[in-house]
Amino acid sequence: MSKYLVLTNSNEVVRVSPDRIVYILSDGNYSTMTLIDKDEHLFSFNLASFERLIEQQLGTDAQTFIRLGKSLIINGRYIYYVNVSKQQIILSDSSFAHKFTLSASKEALKALKSVLEESIKSRRIGI
Repeated sequence: MSKYLVLTNSNEVVRVSPDRIVYILSDGNYSTMTLIDKDEHLFSFNLASFERLIEQQLGTDAQTFIRLGKSLIINGRYIYYVNVSKQQIILSDSSFAHKFTLSASKEALKALKSVLEESIKSRRIGI
């Protein structure tokens, strides 16, 4: 991915490679973007606005990001573990020094699990 996401808040401009973004968590009208090195950036706009910025600036590369419920966007490349009953998702990669454990609704995680299972099945066709 050679594109960058450029985001601004009242005091700063953040230019970041989408590969460095692990997740974006929203709390009302504020969103916090967490990067692979655990750096966090707070923005004064909601998750829907964040989602629109990602789509506008990244085009087809925006498909890497998955919205889970009302308050969470994750980088789909880093999905490591999904447990629907515990309402837990872990994002990790071999390049990370640590794992990111997050909570999401059962409905959102069920849907994510189904999508992941379908992508596996579609790869097996024609074997």
